[in-house]
Amino acid sequence: MYSKRQQLVGDLTDLIRSGRLAHGERLPGENQLAVQYQVSRGTVRSALSELQQLELISTQAGVGSFVTFDGVQLDQRIGWARALADAGAPVVTELLGIEAVEDVALEEEFGERAYVAVRRLRREHERGISLETATVPAVGPLAGLPATGLQDGSLTKTLEAAGRISVGGDQWISTERLDACAAELLGRSIGELFLRAERTSVDIEGRLVERVVSLLDPDRFQFHLTFGHR
Repeated sequence: MYSKRQQLVGDLTDLIRSGRLAHGERLPGENQLAVQYQVSRGTVRSALSELQQLELISTQAGVGSFVTFDGVQLDQRIGWARALADAGAPVVTELLGIEAVEDVALEEEFGERAYVAVRRLRREHERGISLETATVPAVGPLAGLPATGLQDGSLTKTLEAAGRISVGGDQWISTERLDACAAELLGRSIGELFLRAERTSVDIEGRLVERVVSLLDPDRFQFHLTFGHR
């Protein structure tokens, strides 16, 4: 008996190979496919990854976004703490806490029921410049993070050791005014406007690696988008 994921892969494969989905035609969106096949978006991403491996579909090349700190690009793949250190920034990262949490939105999207939140604060000369909450699935060794802590103090290394390695995802950028709690932690004024970045990364199977929500000092951080071939 075929699973819904296998049915999705088979149906899209038939559409492409039969020519009913013409070359260059855009596939239905993730949300549309998730509703149509009654699966999570994580399952849809996993199916699309398989189609890409079969060379039946391709992603648009040369498109991406990255974060800069004082004009220096930060490599999010190695974690901002290390990227800031490599850039020579005198930034100190403080771990505020690791705790088990529930996240209804992530559960609906990825189907995993338990999560762990890692909260970090970054300061430069005692002034807070970023406040970050990373939410990861509480599976395997990740479930014990509140007790064991991060491997070498790095969430990136911890996720890799648990077999959750990011291959892609999406990022949303907006602004947010600091509430009383965030303002106190950052040493800023209540209502001060910060950048808000929400980044969701998934592995090759479409499983959640992490969702990171960051509040960033707009005087120090910027986002840069590239597209096409340069």
